[in-house]
Amino acid sequence: MINIHTHQVSQHEGFAIQSLYQNFESMSTLSYYSIGIHPRFIHSDTYQQEFEKIKLLSQKENVLAIGECGLDRLSSTDFKLQEKIFIDHINLANQLAKPIIIHCVKAYRETLQLLKSYQINVPVIFHGYNNNEETAQQIIQEKYMLSFGKSLFNTRMETVFSKMPIDKIFLENDSGEKDIKEVYDQASKIKNISLEQLSLQMKKNCTRVFNKTFYE
Repeated sequence: MINIHTHQVSQHEGFAIQSLYQNFESMSTLSYYSIGIHPRFIHSDTYQQEFEKIKLLSQKENVLAIGECGLDRLSSTDFKLQEKIFIDHINLANQLAKPIIIHCVKAYRETLQLLKSYQINVPVIFHGYNNNEETAQQIIQEKYMLSFGKSLFNTRMETVFSKMPIDKIFLENDSGEKDIKEVYDQASKIKNISLEQLSLQMKKNCTRVFNKTFYE
């Protein structure tokens, strides 16, 4: 089982991409990562130094994606500063030709506009999706991907997830409220397909997006 986005070092059998926004010295050559500045953890006096670290470390082969990064209307961080740093991440992802993992809270219009304005040309993944079907359709119409986790245990999101094309989705456990196995079980139930079919499709999706073989 592939866990596309986690902040926890998982013990499950499978493959995980650990998201780091700090403690970069903890990176191991034996694990895979995405790195970026989370909008809720932007510090106006230190973000430039942090981003310089990210630019250097993101060139490593085991850093598979840039992010999570993006826009968050519930964050106390100045929104204009959030936009500036998000643009920096978009440009870095384009430069390195690595996928970008998006954190978005109540700012989908602005996020989609910036991705378009700064001509994102790498795969885009909106992680932890927990919004309505209309916005989800807008995202996949742009050929972007959606990653789902604990929201799948919400009845409203079950309906949204059931209508999403299976080649446009990922699964994750983010901060670890649910084990990735629970997420896969719930997703297979909603999609009415076997766990084996679901796992194979997630491998195909990840192979396509990360240009990396996920088959044993």
